[in-house]
Amino acid sequence: MSFDTTALNRRRHRFEGRSQVWLFGYGSLIWKADFEFIERRIARLHGWSRRFWQGSHDHRGTRESPGRVLTLVPDPDATCIGVAYLITPAVFDALDQREKNGYLRHVVPLAFGDGTEVEGLLYLADEHNAAWLGPASDAAVARQVAHAQGPSGANRDYVLHLAEALRALDADDPHVFAIERLLRESATATGA
Repeated sequence: MSFDTTALNRRRHRFEGRSQVWLFGYGSLIWKADFEFIERRIARLHGWSRRFWQGSHDHRGTRESPGRVLTLVPDPDATCIGVAYLITPAVFDALDQREKNGYLRHVVPLAFGDGTEVEGLLYLADEHNAAWLGPASDAAVARQVAHAQGPSGANRDYVLHLAEALRALDADDPHVFAIERLLRESATATGA
């Protein structure tokens, strides 16, 4: 699969007869909702964990020096806490551009705190896309993140904003918090 998944996503879900769709955000969509939405709710996705295994060649890095951003990986015992946005299908024109670097839309069941469940969409990147970086140790991820910079800013800021947003949701994520800790330790050691 190419770097740009915009056309693929537009063929995957056309939204005929739907005036509203739930979108699940588990990464930057939690703290950077630069799109119109009708409602925002904390939501849970069971069976998935966040991992910094996707390359960012268009936002938080470059093709020569990609950053690392989140995707989800199957994890039967995990629950990923994020934010669900109720949006109109028209919003996907901009979202498909934002999430074009290897992410495809997938239908998933989302659970809200009041016990209700809905069908929603999320953007997921897997090993079949050109921007996939795959597993690495927390230390290796933190080193790559510390040096990556792209049109949307420093990759480090992506991690720090996300960690802050997850704490605001009272969402524990050991992987994200480990990378954040390593980045802060590295900045302290170098005086940055």
